[in-house]
Amino acid sequence: MTTTTPDARPTTTGSGVVGLMAALLSAIFAFQLSASMLSPVLATMERELEATSAQVGVTQTAFFASAALFSLFLPRWGDLVGRKRLMLGMLAVTTVGSVVSALAPSVGVLGPGRVVMGISGPIVPMALIMLRVQVPDARRYAQLMAVLTAVNGGIAGVDALAGGWLAASWGFRSVFWAMAAVSVIALVAVALGTRESRSERTMPMDWTGVTALVVVLAALYFALDEAGKVADARWLVVLALVVVAAVAFAVFWQLEQRVAHPLVTTGHLRQRRTWALLGTTLLTMSGVFAVMNGLLPNIAQDPGAGIALGADVVSWWTLTPYALAGLVMGPVAGQLAARFGYARVLRVGLGVSIAALVGTALLVESLTPALLLGVFVVVGLGYAGTCNIMLNGLGVVLSPRDNQGYLPGMNSGAFNLGAGLSFALLFGVDTAVGSAVGTAAGYRAGILTGAVLLVLALGLSLLIPRPDEADGGGEDPPSPA
Repeated sequence: MTTTTPDARPTTTGSGVVGLMAALLSAIFAFQLSASMLSPVLATMERELEATSAQVGVTQTAFFASAALFSLFLPRWGDLVGRKRLMLGMLAVTTVGSVVSALAPSVGVLGPGRVVMGISGPIVPMALIMLRVQVPDARRYAQLMAVLTAVNGGIAGVDALAGGWLAASWGFRSVFWAMAAVSVIALVAVALGTRESRSERTMPMDWTGVTALVVVLAALYFALDEAGKVADARWLVVLALVVVAAVAFAVFWQLEQRVAHPLVTTGHLRQRRTWALLGTTLLTMSGVFAVMNGLLPNIAQDPGAGIALGADVVSWWTLTPYALAGLVMGPVAGQLAARFGYARVLRVGLGVSIAALVGTALLVESLTPALLLGVFVVVGLGYAGTCNIMLNGLGVVLSPRDNQGYLPGMNSGAFNLGAGLSFALLFGVDTAVGSAVGTAAGYRAGILTGAVLLVLALGLSLLIPRPDEADGGGEDPPSPA
């Protein structure tokens, strides 16, 4: 059966773009609050639910695992059943999960509530696809896409402060009620401000392929989560999960060669637009995520080998300026991408991030609060405001017209896997070197390992094709050769 071609529909202009952006931003807010608003609230949750930190931590792991798994296939399902329809369903289910979590009498109920909230995981790639359909002009899309992605990262430093204030004033349940309220607002905004769109061709969803791919990501995700425990990790469990992932991927590959309507053809998987982009995303996240969200905040609070900042002020010197720098840089990066192309801007962001990490590693024992602030601002400009945005944008503009959802979904999975690999690998290096040589040496080794991974990402990014070179992938703005 054939439906109206999305590209044949009228281009959204003027006030329509304002309504569209407001709707998509509200949906992104709903996801981002679910992801990061609880960071300063975990201790309050332990106390009010009479739970241990490990029990509360499991509920967080459950949310992120759920978000990663839903991200693999919901964007493709949206291609088939309608993206607006699916987005509305995701927001409605997120609201239900927020209410369940707000009313949870114990962590036993909170955990399933957070799993349900994980359905919001694909909202960002879904929003970028919907924007691409309604704003097909490549230059205009690059600019607006950068705003959406920058805001997604930029509020991460602010919503954590809001979450801490809500929890301190009214308890942790008020945070979930706030999430539910934002989800309802987003649902109304998406209903009023977006158009329905779907793939040119409708076909059955490849649920067998989805199942195999979900097993692959789930096994890898929990293997990395276990490996991240380093000294306490059960390495036989890690090995078993890696074997499960390998077998599941082999099954997935065979299925995609045999089914009539695969989730993604093996031909697409062999193309550079798939493996070069996913590899670059994985390496970039692996190199930067644990440095900015773990090693450097630890250095900031370390009274021996670090700066000894208090827990109550460390965010003001680290993650908040990092997020705000990304928010400011995002629209600028979008303008640059519209002029020079996504991949070139991505490589500049990687270069800036590499230089910042190498410089930080050399100055580990001499860091001051001002220097630390400078590092977070520079990497906020280079990674959060540039690399993160370009990688998300490439996932959309490189997608083939007959399967617009598969690459953003898999790219989202690469982001999640990269985050897990980052903590497992960089903290493993930090622990191994730190216990043998000294704490400062461990920090330095972990940061330099991150820089090496970014260098590898930079090299692999050279193989990412231009969107106009990828079959059906859309148009990239003209740029010098």
